[in-house]
Amino acid sequence: MRTTPIVALDVPTADAAMRVVESLGDRCRFYKVGSELFTAAGPDIVTRVRDAGCDVFLDLKLYDIPSTVRGAARAAASLGVRLLTVHATGGGRMIEAAVEGGGEATSILAVTVLTSFDDVSLREATGRPEVTASDEVARLAELAMGAHAHGIVCSGAEAASIRSKFAGALAILVPGIRMAGSATHDQRRVVTPAEAAAAGARYIIVGRAVTAAPVPREAMDQVLGELTSVAV
Repeated sequence: MRTTPIVALDVPTADAAMRVVESLGDRCRFYKVGSELFTAAGPDIVTRVRDAGCDVFLDLKLYDIPSTVRGAARAAASLGVRLLTVHATGGGRMIEAAVEGGGEATSILAVTVLTSFDDVSLREATGRPEVTASDEVARLAELAMGAHAHGIVCSGAEAASIRSKFAGALAILVPGIRMAGSATHDQRRVVTPAEAAAAGARYIIVGRAVTAAPVPREAMDQVLGELTSVAV
Protein backbone atom coordinates (compact mmCIF):
# COMPACT_ATOMS: atom_id res chain seq x y z
CA MET A 1 0.00 0.00 0.00
CA ARG A 2 1.33 3.39 -0.96
CA THR A 3 0.72 6.44 1.21
CA THR A 4 -0.77 9.38 -0.67
CA PRO A 5 0.31 12.87 0.43
CA ILE A 6 -2.36 15.59 0.42
CA VAL A 7 -1.25 19.20 0.72
CA ALA A 8 -3.46 21.45 2.83
CA LEU A 9 -4.54 24.67 1.16
CA ASP A 10 -4.86 26.45 4.49
CA VAL A 11 -4.80 29.90 2.94
CA PRO A 12 -7.39 32.71 3.00
CA THR A 13 -8.07 33.20 -0.72
CA ALA A 14 -8.60 31.21 -3.89
CA ASP A 15 -5.74 32.98 -5.63
CA ALA A 16 -3.35 32.08 -2.82
CA ALA A 17 -4.52 28.48 -3.03
CA MET A 18 -3.94 28.29 -6.77
CA ARG A 19 -0.46 29.74 -6.35
CA VAL A 20 0.35 26.77 -4.11
CA VAL A 21 -1.07 24.34 -6.67
CA GLU A 22 0.91 25.96 -9.46
CA SER A 23 4.13 26.10 -7.45
CA LEU A 24 4.07 22.38 -6.65
CA GLY A 25 3.07 21.28 -10.14
CA ASP A 26 3.30 17.52 -10.71
CA ARG A 27 4.85 16.97 -7.27
CA CYS A 28 1.36 16.99 -5.76
CA ARG A 29 -1.95 16.06 -7.36
CA PHE A 30 -4.15 15.96 -4.25
CA TYR A 31 -5.16 18.98 -2.14
CA LYS A 32 -7.18 19.62 1.00
CA VAL A 33 -9.76 22.40 1.03
CA GLY A 34 -10.73 23.17 4.62
CA SER A 35 -13.21 25.41 6.37
CA GLU A 36 -11.25 28.67 6.03
CA LEU A 37 -10.73 28.44 2.28
CA PHE A 38 -14.16 26.98 1.52
CA THR A 39 -15.87 29.71 3.53
CA ALA A 40 -13.86 32.41 1.75
CA ALA A 41 -13.94 31.05 -1.79
CA GLY A 42 -16.96 28.74 -1.92
CA PRO A 43 -17.45 25.72 -4.18
CA ASP A 44 -15.62 27.44 -7.05
CA ILE A 45 -12.28 26.66 -5.42
CA VAL A 46 -13.02 22.96 -5.68
CA THR A 47 -13.72 23.41 -9.37
CA ARG A 48 -10.51 25.39 -9.90
CA VAL A 49 -8.34 22.80 -8.18
CA ARG A 50 -10.00 19.99 -10.14
CA ASP A 51 -9.60 21.92 -13.37
CA ALA A 52 -5.87 21.97 -12.62
CA GLY A 53 -5.94 18.18 -12.82
CA CYS A 54 -5.92 17.50 -9.08
CA ASP A 55 -8.10 15.61 -6.64
CA VAL A 56 -9.80 17.41 -3.75
CA PHE A 57 -10.23 16.38 -0.12
CA LEU A 58 -13.02 18.56 1.29
CA ASP A 59 -12.34 18.74 5.02
CA LEU A 60 -15.50 20.28 6.42
CA LYS A 61 -16.00 17.84 9.32
CA LEU A 62 -19.76 17.82 8.87
CA TYR A 63 -21.87 17.40 12.00
CA ASP A 64 -25.64 17.75 11.73
CA ILE A 65 -28.84 15.74 11.48
CA PRO A 66 -28.57 12.85 8.99
CA SER A 67 -30.73 14.40 6.25
CA THR A 68 -28.67 17.60 6.24
CA VAL A 69 -25.39 15.71 6.11
CA ARG A 70 -26.71 13.47 3.34
CA GLY A 71 -27.53 16.54 1.28
CA ALA A 72 -24.14 18.13 1.92
CA ALA A 73 -22.35 14.94 0.90
CA ARG A 74 -24.47 14.76 -2.25
CA ALA A 75 -23.47 18.34 -3.07
CA ALA A 76 -19.81 17.49 -2.52
CA ALA A 77 -20.14 14.53 -4.84
CA SER A 78 -21.65 16.76 -7.52
CA LEU A 79 -18.51 18.92 -7.30
CA GLY A 80 -16.28 15.92 -7.90
CA VAL A 81 -14.83 15.86 -4.39
CA ARG A 82 -12.92 12.63 -3.81
CA LEU A 83 -12.81 12.63 0.02
CA LEU A 84 -15.13 14.31 2.53
CA THR A 85 -14.99 14.36 6.34
CA VAL A 86 -17.75 14.08 8.90
CA HIS A 87 -17.41 13.95 12.70
CA ALA A 88 -17.69 10.38 13.95
CA THR A 89 -19.36 11.67 17.11
CA GLY A 90 -22.37 12.50 14.96
CA GLY A 91 -23.25 8.81 15.24
CA GLY A 92 -23.77 5.85 12.98
CA ARG A 93 -26.95 7.11 11.31
CA MET A 94 -25.27 10.39 10.39
CA ILE A 95 -22.19 8.63 8.98
CA GLU A 96 -24.41 6.26 6.98
CA ALA A 97 -26.31 9.25 5.58
CA ALA A 98 -23.03 10.81 4.45
CA VAL A 99 -22.00 7.56 2.77
CA GLU A 100 -25.36 7.47 0.97
CA GLY A 101 -25.00 11.08 -0.14
CA GLY A 102 -21.44 10.64 -1.32
CA GLY A 103 -22.31 7.59 -3.38
CA GLU A 104 -19.57 6.10 -5.51
CA ALA A 105 -17.99 9.47 -6.29
CA THR A 106 -17.08 10.75 -2.81
CA SER A 107 -15.59 8.60 -0.06
CA ILE A 108 -16.44 9.45 3.55
CA LEU A 109 -13.83 9.72 6.29
CA ALA A 110 -15.00 9.89 9.92
CA VAL A 111 -12.97 12.22 12.13
CA THR A 112 -12.23 10.58 15.49
CA VAL A 113 -10.14 12.69 17.90
CA LEU A 114 -8.60 15.93 16.64
CA THR A 115 -4.80 16.01 16.76
CA SER A 116 -4.99 19.19 18.83
CA PHE A 117 -6.20 17.05 21.76
CA ASP A 118 -4.07 15.12 24.21
CA ASP A 119 -5.54 12.94 26.97
CA VAL A 120 -5.86 15.82 29.42
CA SER A 121 -7.62 18.22 27.08
CA LEU A 122 -9.84 15.43 25.74
CA ARG A 123 -11.01 14.67 29.28
CA GLU A 124 -11.77 18.33 29.85
CA ALA A 125 -13.75 18.58 26.62
CA THR A 126 -15.76 15.38 27.09
CA GLY A 127 -16.23 15.42 30.85
CA ARG A 128 -15.08 11.78 30.94
CA PRO A 129 -12.24 11.56 33.48
CA GLU A 130 -11.00 8.13 32.40
CA VAL A 131 -11.04 8.57 28.63
CA THR A 132 -7.83 8.39 26.59
CA ALA A 133 -7.33 9.49 23.01
CA SER A 134 -6.36 5.99 21.89
CA ASP A 135 -9.45 4.39 23.42
CA GLU A 136 -11.75 7.04 21.98
CA VAL A 137 -10.23 6.67 18.51
CA ALA A 138 -10.80 2.90 18.68
CA ARG A 139 -14.41 3.35 19.83
CA LEU A 140 -15.23 5.82 17.07
CA ALA A 141 -13.44 3.69 14.46
CA GLU A 142 -15.83 0.84 15.34
CA LEU A 143 -18.73 3.22 14.76
CA ALA A 144 -17.32 4.31 11.39
CA MET A 145 -16.74 0.72 10.33
CA GLY A 146 -20.32 -0.22 11.17
CA ALA A 147 -21.60 2.75 9.16
CA HIS A 148 -19.58 1.69 6.08
CA ALA A 149 -17.29 4.72 6.02
CA HIS A 150 -14.30 4.56 3.70
CA GLY A 151 -12.02 5.28 6.64
CA ILE A 152 -11.17 7.47 9.59
CA VAL A 153 -9.02 10.44 10.49
CA CYS A 154 -6.74 9.87 13.48
CA SER A 155 -3.25 10.79 14.61
CA GLY A 156 -0.19 8.75 13.75
CA ALA A 157 -0.06 7.61 17.37
CA GLU A 158 -3.20 5.50 16.85
CA ALA A 159 -2.75 4.52 13.20
CA ALA A 160 -0.87 1.25 13.73
CA SER A 161 -3.34 -0.12 16.26
CA ILE A 162 -6.30 0.81 14.05
CA ARG A 163 -4.71 -0.81 11.02
CA SER A 164 -4.11 -3.99 13.04
CA LYS A 165 -7.55 -4.06 14.65
CA PHE A 166 -9.46 -3.62 11.40
CA ALA A 167 -7.02 -5.54 9.18
CA GLY A 168 -6.69 -2.59 6.82
CA ALA A 169 -10.44 -2.43 6.12
CA LEU A 170 -10.56 1.23 7.16
CA ALA A 171 -8.47 3.72 5.22
CA ILE A 172 -6.47 5.86 7.64
CA LEU A 173 -5.81 9.53 7.07
CA VAL A 174 -3.21 11.10 9.36
CA PRO A 175 -3.15 14.91 9.71
CA GLY A 176 -0.71 16.95 11.77
CA ILE A 177 2.32 15.79 9.78
CA ARG A 178 5.55 17.55 10.66
CA MET A 179 9.10 17.12 9.38
CA ALA A 180 11.66 16.09 11.99
CA GLY A 181 12.72 19.09 14.08
CA SER A 182 9.97 21.41 12.84
CA ALA A 183 7.46 23.28 15.03
CA THR A 184 4.23 21.49 15.97
CA HIS A 185 2.18 24.74 16.13
CA ASP A 186 -1.30 23.88 17.53
CA GLN A 187 -0.96 20.13 17.03
CA ARG A 188 -0.12 17.75 19.89
CA ARG A 189 -0.10 14.19 18.56
CA VAL A 190 2.17 14.60 15.53
CA VAL A 191 4.40 12.33 13.44
CA THR A 192 6.72 12.60 10.45
CA PRO A 193 5.69 11.40 6.96
CA ALA A 194 7.79 8.25 7.33
CA GLU A 195 6.33 7.46 10.76
CA ALA A 196 2.77 7.87 9.46
CA ALA A 197 3.46 5.66 6.44
CA ALA A 198 5.07 2.97 8.59
CA ALA A 199 2.02 3.02 10.87
CA GLY A 200 -0.25 2.29 7.92
CA ALA A 201 -1.62 5.67 6.82
CA ARG A 202 -3.24 5.56 3.39
CA TYR A 203 -3.27 9.37 3.27
CA ILE A 204 -1.31 12.06 5.10
CA ILE A 205 -1.99 15.78 5.32
CA VAL A 206 1.02 18.03 4.88
CA GLY A 207 0.53 21.74 5.51
CA ARG A 208 2.98 24.41 6.56
CA ALA A 209 5.88 21.97 6.39
CA VAL A 210 5.54 22.39 2.62
CA THR A 211 3.53 25.54 1.96
CA ALA A 212 5.53 27.72 4.36
CA ALA A 213 8.91 26.32 3.36
CA PRO A 214 11.41 28.65 1.64
CA VAL A 215 11.19 26.44 -1.45
CA PRO A 216 7.93 24.45 -1.34
CA ARG A 217 8.92 22.16 -4.22
CA GLU A 218 12.04 21.06 -2.36
CA ALA A 219 10.05 20.50 0.84
CA MET A 220 7.56 18.38 -1.12
CA ASP A 221 10.43 16.37 -2.56
CA GLN A 222 11.56 15.65 1.00
CA VAL A 223 8.06 14.40 1.91
CA LEU A 224 7.95 12.19 -1.18
CA GLY A 225 11.42 10.86 -0.44
CA GLU A 226 10.40 9.85 3.08
CA LEU A 227 7.28 8.09 1.82
CA THR A 228 9.22 6.23 -0.88
CA SER A 229 11.68 4.93 1.71
CA VAL A 230 8.97 3.19 3.75
CA ALA A 231 7.71 -0.26 2.86
CA VAL A 232 4.45 -1.12 4.65
